[in-house]
Amino acid sequence: MRRQTLALAVFALLFGCGGSEPEEQRPARNPLLRPEQFGEMAPATFQVLFETSVGDFLVEVHRDWAPLGANRFYNLVAAGYYDDTRIYRVVGDFMAQFGLNADPYVNQAWKTQFIIDDPVTQTNSRGAMTFAKGGLHTRTTEVFINYRDNKMLDSDGFAPFGRVIEGMQVVDSFYAKYGDGPPRGDGPYAAMAQARGNEYLDTDFPELTRIIRATIGIS
Repeated sequence: MRRQTLALAVFALLFGCGGSEPEEQRPARNPLLRPEQFGEMAPATFQVLFETSVGDFLVEVHRDWAPLGANRFYNLVAAGYYDDTRIYRVVGDFMAQFGLNADPYVNQAWKTQFIIDDPVTQTNSRGAMTFAKGGLHTRTTEVFINYRDNKMLDSDGFAPFGRVIEGMQVVDSFYAKYGDGPPRGDGPYAAMAQARGNEYLDTDFPELTRIIRATIGIS
């Protein structure tokens, strides 16, 4: 009886150990899946260096231009949100847009993290960086850089929060041959990019300019 009891105890111990994975071997949970933890106030002025597959460009952000937009952008950059992403919408003589994450689960987590609109204090001139939106108070993670003076966007509530101060020639060289997405063109479909991330963009639109990383420096 003692041998049988001991055997059962050993079996139970082995079975229990075999069903769990050591803590240090478990993959780390992506912190970007928890948007609520990214709410720091941005510095009054800061710069972001974007390293891309076609060169680098530098953006200077002013929180007083659009406080809520600047804060959101600061937190996204600091968290690495824009690293290994694609500049998926480039419309010549208009703007270049990016801000969909490589991971579709991260896109899902952020797609309803809206911030209300800031008052427009700066114009959408060439080089200005602004959050994209689909209506009133719908800004989340996507931003665009103006290729020209797009003052008509000012009256629609598009509030610039920063400006390219170095490397505008790099911005001008973003891959644009795919054109705009549906329904205006045959370029990348934003909804598909949101749902499938880089897997979709890299398979169907492999020439897109890539953001390697974005890093913050205080100006």
